[in-house]
Amino acid sequence: MAEQASVDPDQTLALLADMAAAADRQMAALAARLAGRLALDLARAGASSAGGVGRLEPGRADLCSGDIDIDRSLDGLLEARAAGRSVALDELWVQRWQRPATAITLVVDRSGSMGGPRLAAAAVAAAACALRAPQQWSALAFGDQVVAIKSADRDRPAPAVVDDVLRLRGYGTTDLAAALDAARAQLERCTARRRIAVLLSDCRATAGGDPLAAARRLDELCVIAPAGDAADAEAFAAAAGARFAAIAGPRSIPDAVATVLEG
Repeated sequence: MAEQASVDPDQTLALLADMAAAADRQMAALAARLAGRLALDLARAGASSAGGVGRLEPGRADLCSGDIDIDRSLDGLLEARAAGRSVALDELWVQRWQRPATAITLVVDRSGSMGGPRLAAAAVAAAACALRAPQQWSALAFGDQVVAIKSADRDRPAPAVVDDVLRLRGYGTTDLAAALDAARAQLERCTARRRIAVLLSDCRATAGGDPLAAARRLDELCVIAPAGDAADAEAFAAAAGARFAAIAGPRSIPDAVATVLEG
């Protein structure tokens, strides 16, 4: 299996994703574990960014709060001590956390047929989003209803989220509008300056309200669709003013995510 994964990771991951639904529970558990590991490896191998990570930045203590930066404050401390006086706030520096630059909500279409390659692509997408916005990210799956696999205000390790994505099975109608509104609700909980919904779907809505209206209520929307079934998704993205990328398989997901987020 390791040799096959190195030769054709897309096919291997799709096969493992299907095997994760096997009736043999022991086989299914092993397949899910291997699939999750491969999905995370593929995501790490692709383009990455620290845009979702909060950063420590210096600031004057009279202007902001934080932990004292001894090195930057040393001159002020020494001058105050030499003068026999208390150090003033404007002579001290602190280190403070700046809010993350990016928050991401991944929206996975699990309506209709959700096996093999599409399931594998969704798992890699979840891992890629977790790596790009580790502090503020969420993952939703939708058909006729929307399910939060990971909420923006809930800490959950990426492997657990990937595992849940791999257990998704397709059924029901496609309420795209409800999914996009749910994504907006998740992003509204975030403090990041940039809030992006990443939609993995063919964008053929069969139920619910107007998906274009819901898309336009988002700050930013990126649409990713399978290369062999991308026409409707590309048209929807164009009408919604969203960025678009087509993927050949799970292995191309990290670069597609990078393209739509940085485009």
